[in-house]
Amino acid sequence: MSWVVVLGVSTGTGAAVARAAAEAGYDVFGLHRGNWPEHALRLQEDVARTGRRLVLWEADGSLPDVVEEGCARLTELAGPGSVKLFVHSIASASVGTLVHGDEPLAPRQLQSTFDRMAHSFVWWTQGLLHAGLLDEGGAQLLALSNLMPRHLIRGAAAIAASKAALETYVKHLAFELGPLGHRANVLSFAMVITEALQATFPPEAVESLVSTMRRSVPAGRLLEVEEVGRLCMFLASDEARWFNGAVIDYTGAESLPFFDTLVYGGPATLPGIRKDKQ
Repeated sequence: MSWVVVLGVSTGTGAAVARAAAEAGYDVFGLHRGNWPEHALRLQEDVARTGRRLVLWEADGSLPDVVEEGCARLTELAGPGSVKLFVHSIASASVGTLVHGDEPLAPRQLQSTFDRMAHSFVWWTQGLLHAGLLDEGGAQLLALSNLMPRHLIRGAAAIAASKAALETYVKHLAFELGPLGHRANVLSFAMVITEALQATFPPEAVESLVSTMRRSVPAGRLLEVEEVGRLCMFLASDEARWFNGAVIDYTGAESLPFFDTLVYGGPATLPGIRKDKQ
């Protein structure tokens, strides 16, 4: 039986990927940090109704020791060559300015943001490969991103820089993994309203983002996490094998004016940020 591994699985996009994987006939191994226990329980119930298996592990997927233990658990649970899709959906980061204000981001905040949102993708790829867990017929390693690496949003420098590093890692991994039959891609999608986003920014900032976003995409609506989940499963299919080393645009033509309202010195900025919200 083929498995899907999801980091950041209990809620938001990661949970949507897990549901889509179960509906497509895959078993799921998911890591979460225990911040949303009620959502994790609901996810278990949803997957159980599909007849597939969901194994949840409460751990910090950004720690190298956890990678080693996780791969050992997967080997015992699923066996060699069992992972068809690996999705990196960790959305934990520090927000804040770099030098402005009384408390700019500290070194530990920058380091932890990079570990969670960039470095851990490499560590898990190394672990899954060296443990022989990747599907011999070719696995898809998928990093989730957004437009922040290409636009300035006040307070999001650490996120933007770590996502840029993540995209660079993926391009290099595609060339290193290609001869082995595996693929690595980045899925860059439009803003979705998740618990993590609502925990990071105050309500007035989220309201500003939502209202502006609706005016800034041709569809006039926000992307739904279920749509992201279904696309992830398509990218794991044989029909999508030619996607490799790509930053796949799934923004719905998310337009620059949306970001122009949020940049440094622009007509408006986020009305506040919650520092170091994990």
